Amino acid sequence: MKKASNIAVVGATGVVGKTFIDLFESSHFLDSKIHLVASRKSKGSEITLRNSAHSVSSLQDFDFSKIDLAFFSAGANIAKEYAPRAVKAGCFVVDNSSCFRRDKNIPLVVPEVNSDALSDYVIPGIVANPNCQTIQMVVALKPLHDLFVINRIDVTTFQAVSGSGKLAQDELQIQVSQQLKGEKSSPNIFSKQIAFNVLPHCGEFEKNSYTQEEMKMVWETHRILDPNIEVGATCVRVPVINGHSESVHIETSKPINIDSAKECLRKAKGVKLLSEEGSESYITALEVDGKDSVCVGRLRKDLWSENRLNLWVVADNLRKGAALNSIQIAELLFY
Repeated sequence: MKKASNIAVVGATGVVGKTFIDLFESSHFLDSKIHLVASRKSKGSEITLRNSAHSVSSLQDFDFSKIDLAFFSAGANIAKEYAPRAVKAGCFVVDNSSCFRRDKNIPLVVPEVNSDALSDYVIPGIVANPNCQTIQMVVALKPLHDLFVINRIDVTTFQAVSGSGKLAQDELQIQVSQQLKGEKSSPNIFSKQIAFNVLPHCGEFEKNSYTQEEMKMVWETHRILDPNIEVGATCVRVPVINGHSESVHIETSKPINIDSAKECLRKAKGVKLLSEEGSESYITALEVDGKDSVCVGRLRKDLWSENRLNLWVVADNLRKGAALNSIQIAELLFY
């Protein structure tokens, strides 16, 4: 393993960038020097990290040759232009955008699921961080797939507005205030009003009538978990600030024993199983905010088939769905 003496966070002023900072504050790469990088408009602004003020550098002027490890969370266009530059300067990049996820030459990694994708990895280079809702789903399903062999996944996601950034969070809060005052709300970030509403529309629509977010769950599950699994997804944006929830239905090759299913999830790395009854059998997005685990609950066998199982999966999409998973990827190669 290589020491990451100098680490850059590109997109440090965004919601995921701030989550990286929170994680570096407490328990990850504590001996590394952290460099905060953002757009020119943020240059010179100060962010407190580890009890000291850190000045934000401009990406356009930043020298990556002094950086061992860079976390990019600034969108696909920025990643496309600057991530290769960072690699050319000798830097290892973990990118949170969609830019490299379908590139077969670039690993797409969830450490609990396919860390072996990095077994022969040579630094410097790029590793792609998957989409947030895919990450939490495959973490929950990997132990079940190992035990029962999943043939098909049908999933409906309930995605918080934080997945669309700070402006989306602001839009929800503004619209809630407007609605409570009896005022009219006009959508900006989203296609329709998000306050007191649900939108079956995450990402742009593809030619096959599925949205980009829905197709990401198909493509990424195939790359990370198993290319033979059929995946059907409906992605829904909900008026929640942070935390993604998923209703997941799986069909397996082997008959499912519910006790064995609970036991494998109880032992699975990165998973917290809620195995009680009633209201204690599940957790909500509000409760996972700021937590690192993928929480699984409401396990129940299908009423009609021995080979089907329903479950509820919830996680903090800014942590395990973005910043934390990226850090865990880097920790496979750096200390």
